[in-house]
Amino acid sequence: MAAEAAGGKYRSTVSKSKDPSGLLISVIRTLSTSDDVEDRENEKGRLEEAYEKCDRDLDELIVQHYTELTTAIRTYQSITERITNSRNKIKQVKENLLSCKMLLHCKRDELRKLWIEGIEHKHVLNLLDEIENIKQVPQKLEQCMVSKHYLSATDMLVSAVESLEGPLLQVEGLSDLRLELHSKKMNLHLVLIDELHRHLYIRSTSRVTQRSKDKGGMSSLVKDASPVPLIDVTNLPTPRKFLETSQYSTPGSSSVKEMNLQDIKEDLELDPEENSTLFMGILIKGLAKLKKIPETVKAIKERLEQELKQIVKRSTTQVADSSYQRGENLTAENQPRLLLELLELLFDKFNAVATAHSVVLGYLQDTVVIPQTQQEDVKLYDMADVWVKIQDVLQMLLTEYLDMKNTRTASEPSAQLSYASTGREFAAFFAKKKPQRPKNSLFKFESSSHAISMSAYLREQRRELYSRSGELQGGPDDNLIEGGGTKFVCKPGARNITVIFHPLLRDMAAQVTFIQEIEHALGPGPAKQCPLREFLTVYIKNIFLNQVLAEINKEIEGVTKTSDPLKILANADTMKVLGVQRPLLQSTIIVEKTVQDLMNLMHDLSAYSDQFLNMVCVKLQEYKDTCTAAYRGIVQSEEKLVISASWAKDDDISRLLKSLPNWINMAQPKQLRPKREEEEDFIRAAFGKESEVLIGNLGDKLIPPQDILRDVSDLKALANMHESLEWLAGRTKSAFSNLSTSQMMSPAPESHVNMDLPPVSEQIMQTLSELARSFQDMADRCLLVLHLEVRVHCFHYLIPLAKEGNYAIVANVESMDYDPLVVKLNKDISAIEEAMSASLQQHKFQYIFEGLGHLISCILINGAQYFRRISESGIKKMCRNIFVLQQNLTNITMSREADLDFARQYYEMLYNTADELLNLVVDQGVKYTELEYIHALTLLQRSQTGVGDQTTQNMRLQRLKEIICEQAAIKQATKDKKITTV
Repeated sequence: MAAEAAGGKYRSTVSKSKDPSGLLISVIRTLSTSDDVEDRENEKGRLEEAYEKCDRDLDELIVQHYTELTTAIRTYQSITERITNSRNKIKQVKENLLSCKMLLHCKRDELRKLWIEGIEHKHVLNLLDEIENIKQVPQKLEQCMVSKHYLSATDMLVSAVESLEGPLLQVEGLSDLRLELHSKKMNLHLVLIDELHRHLYIRSTSRVTQRSKDKGGMSSLVKDASPVPLIDVTNLPTPRKFLETSQYSTPGSSSVKEMNLQDIKEDLELDPEENSTLFMGILIKGLAKLKKIPETVKAIKERLEQELKQIVKRSTTQVADSSYQRGENLTAENQPRLLLELLELLFDKFNAVATAHSVVLGYLQDTVVIPQTQQEDVKLYDMADVWVKIQDVLQMLLTEYLDMKNTRTASEPSAQLSYASTGREFAAFFAKKKPQRPKNSLFKFESSSHAISMSAYLREQRRELYSRSGELQGGPDDNLIEGGGTKFVCKPGARNITVIFHPLLRDMAAQVTFIQEIEHALGPGPAKQCPLREFLTVYIKNIFLNQVLAEINKEIEGVTKTSDPLKILANADTMKVLGVQRPLLQSTIIVEKTVQDLMNLMHDLSAYSDQFLNMVCVKLQEYKDTCTAAYRGIVQSEEKLVISASWAKDDDISRLLKSLPNWINMAQPKQLRPKREEEEDFIRAAFGKESEVLIGNLGDKLIPPQDILRDVSDLKALANMHESLEWLAGRTKSAFSNLSTSQMMSPAPESHVNMDLPPVSEQIMQTLSELARSFQDMADRCLLVLHLEVRVHCFHYLIPLAKEGNYAIVANVESMDYDPLVVKLNKDISAIEEAMSASLQQHKFQYIFEGLGHLISCILINGAQYFRRISESGIKKMCRNIFVLQQNLTNITMSREADLDFARQYYEMLYNTADELLNLVVDQGVKYTELEYIHALTLLQRSQTGVGDQTTQNMRLQRLKEIICEQAAIKQATKDKKITTV
């Protein structure tokens, strides 16, 4: 146990200190510090026991690992022997080297001489090899130039010139070669710059052409031999991404960030132009080796605008050629759509050019920082310069297409609206023309096999030339519009702005516009404002809006500033186009077309919708004032309105007339009218109410001729105004309601027609609605005036018939004639009927003449009180007057006017004496009012002799009242009995 304890203590001590010397020191310290001998003996015993224990453990381990221990000892012995041998050999080598050094030191001069001679001979051999290689440089250079391995050619040429002007400068036999290669070096950078521009402006845009061809939008004029894409711009939505060099990657190429200019190498086994990005890097690297970077930057700056113009020229011919292949003829059709197609193509191409420039600019920046190619005072251009030039070229293009110099509009009539510019041109356009004999050609050569093959040959030659040099040489068959030495795809004009506004300035369907792309590329800041946006904004505000206003004023003034604008009607062809049944005023059609044109402009130039809506308000208000003035010119004479106009202006009368069923039936389609039982009685009661109001309003006054509209043409003008203003009100309401709905209601998800329009102000919408309502009110007033005017004519002729007519006549030939006033009334009614039937729709025509018989009947019956006397011949003449009026009205309304039978029976009742009349009332019942019976009895008393004095007359009147009361009581009892039975 003591041994184990000693061993454990020993192990614990060893575990605490791995160093055996530390253990020995610890034991010594313990023994020396112990005062008792017994303690030292105990400690010594423990140490001995531990030592014995370690010996036993060591022996056991040796026995267990005897083989491994033996192998390790032998290996150690062999290694020791090898180290000893190596030391001996190194010592021997060292001694040999010292010996050689001594020997070489003795032969030093001879060896140095031999070494120098060897170097001289080697240099001569190198010079001879270099001369041989330089002699082959022109041939190899030509091969490299043909295969377009320009980097190899540059390296070869620069190296050869440096040799010829350096070590081989004194070789007289190489003087001609030296001059030749020096000349090639001086001109090589021009070739490289041309190649760089070809890739910047032609090869970079060829993919755009190919893509448009794949889409079927237009056929490509470029025959690109390379099957691999060049600079891919299909996934570059904004130019801001053009500056992110990771976007320059193309299939089979690395991005610019990964492809540093120093890392670019040329593979002689591949087509150098297969990867345009790499090829442009090779060109820049070659130019840097030639130390021509300043000249390159200068050439790029100087040629930028001209190259962009060439792109415009090529694209113009490309679009024209595409339209030709689709069978379109630009010279015969004005197609602004092709301008939009041209601009979209130019946008894609200019984006591709900007991408290529950003690639080149990245390479140029690398050349500035590379120590080997760094040059003093090299000022590079930036992408802002490129975009500014692109905007300048687009601005010049738009200046031509928008005809800002006004070189064509001054000599050509404006044809922007659908109709002619002035009233005379409008009438001449739709007027019947003398049929001209058609001039038919006998034959043509254009479809012959020779002409077709020649046209195809010329077009093919132009395409080949385009694919080689990027230049389009127009032929005689160019499908372009000539103008001032410039060719256009469509006719220049201010209205072309409507086609290009949204692609340039407005964000449609979440697509970024070209100007927004430019602004993204230029970045924020006042110095980076887009001049193209400012140009278009200034053009629209200062030029286009004023020009539109001038055109509209010219259009409207041409038809409203005439002597009588309400009598100039549209042609039948125009009515057919518009789908109307009755003639409309030419001025109304022009105004409506103007409104539609402004509404279309509002959609095309949505950013200026408020300006166009204000124009609409102003023009409609002006036309409203024009119509009001024309209306007053018809219905007002000597500062006084005619009676029909004053009645129509009266709110009470107009409200009453519009509440009657005949007005309601006219305003509603027949199938939508509410069904009424006994509708005829209901309408008859309405006619009676109207007649009562009109008779009561006029009284017994005679109407002078100046208070009626005697000229039928004035009535026709009112009818035309009614139809025109009602049509205009409907068209404007429809346009404004669509606008209001599209702006104020949430549209359907698939509806995006007007989503680009900004919200319309409530004030403008209210003004437009009020204008449309005012046109409808004016149209209704015109119809009411016509309705009342026919009735005023009846008052004008029939009241004097009773007041001034002589009907106390004896039977003679003269008594058989119709009253002249009745003849005149019939003549007036027939003339009005003829004018209204041609000017008003059928239901409105019926509204004017329906109920007229009832009014005439009431006027004639009421006129009985004004006759001084009447004889039997007078009664017969009166019945004949009623009959001829009834016959005329029946021909007009195509229905028997039973109300005039009522008037005729009233006068036939006067054949009886006063007492017989009372008995007739008892027998036949009450047909007329008490007042009408009183007028009849009074007229009989004045006309017949021996009928008694006033007392007798009063008794008859009292008897009349009793009879009427009895008849009313009997009628009420019968009615109550029917109700009880039911």
